[in-house]
This record gives sequence, C-alpha cells and structure tokens, in this order.
Amino acid sequence: MIADQRASADADSDSPAELVGCWLALDFANTVHDYRIPEDRDDLGSYADLVAWSLRTELIDEAAAEKLVNRARREPEAAAEVLRAAKDYRQTIYDVFAATALDKSPAAEDLGRLNRALQDAKAHAQLVEQPAGFDWEWIADGEELDGMLWPIIGSAGDLLVSGELAQARECSGDDCTWLFIDSSKNHSRRWCRMAACGNRAKARRHYSRKQGAGQVQA
Repeated sequence: MIADQRASADADSDSPAELVGCWLALDFANTVHDYRIPEDRDDLGSYADLVAWSLRTELIDEAAAEKLVNRARREPEAAAEVLRAAKDYRQTIYDVFAATALDKSPAAEDLGRLNRALQDAKAHAQLVEQPAGFDWEWIADGEELDGMLWPIIGSAGDLLVSGELAQARECSGDDCTWLFIDSSKNHSRRWCRMAACGNRAKARRHYSRKQGAGQVQA
C-alpha cells in the first residue's frame, strides 16, 4: 500500500540488531525479544521509547520526535493510550506473521483486528505522483501521537499481499521469536542474526557434543 515499507536491511549488513526483519512491520514485532515469555525484554517501555524507535527507523525525523515528546508530556494519558494501542497492534502483527511463518492461516480474530487497523490507517493516506508513477503517502503534520503507527500497519498489510510472504520466518533460537524475511539464495536461513542466535545455537551444540563424548569415555 505505502511506498518503501521494506525499512530494514538484510541480516548480513551492518544495520542495528533490532532491524533484521526486512519489513517495517516485522521489525516492529521484534521490539519484544521472545513472545513465549510474558516478562521478556520489551523495547517499548514508554511512549518516549516508541518515539525513539520511530526515529531510529526513520518513520519520523528529529523535529517530529521533539514535538511528539513535548506533546506526550502535556498529554500523558493520551500518550499512554497510544502506547497501549501500539503494543496491541504489535501483538497482532506478531501473531499473524508467526502463523504464516509456520504455513498456517492467521486466526480470524487477528486478521479482523489487522483489517480494522488498516481501515483506520488508510484514512491518513493519499495518492501522490512520483517520477515513476503514483504511490501512497501518509498525511501527517508531525504532531499526531499515533502517526508513526500508520506506516507500521500499512507495512503489515503490504507484506501480507506481497510475494515475499512465503519467505516469512521466525528465528529458530531457543530464546528468540524474532521474525524476518528469508532472502537467502536457497531459503535456508534459520536465525534472525547468525552472529547472535546462530552462534549461540552452535555453541550449545558444541557443548552438548563435548558432554556426550565425556559421558561415553567415562
């Protein structure tokens, strides 16, 4: 729906570890490290964290970030409500794409929530002419507390109807549920980042083999 929703770089690049999903919606879902653990690390502990993440992913610029933080200070209840909505959207995005990563259909209620969110987000988009034709653009003045959520939701919708959905994967790490698009040549990528979860898995296998060898010798 919206142009350039593939906001993050490939896993082998020098991009921050938080941006390995290759699509904005997946990177947003990855702000929780492991959805199987209710109290696991959450990168969005406050509205200010949501603004900082949006700045890092270039959803907003520094001027807009400053405006949003100032408005959140003036309207803390409204900012808290946006943060709650952001986390609800994030859970829905994770549930939808974790299902598709397993070649399963998303739950009807999850797809319904995403559809309703998309309808709301589309109210803030308009067609604009580009050098190569036309595309969608978000209508924002930089001070809407929830403005950064619109392109995230749009990205989720775009990915669901894209040819890349079949390459959606969930990290195979024992303590990681990050999502990503497997763009490897043979589509055999298992880890969000080889330097993180991949190496930890290799170390665990090596340790297990050593322990097994020791038991046999004993």
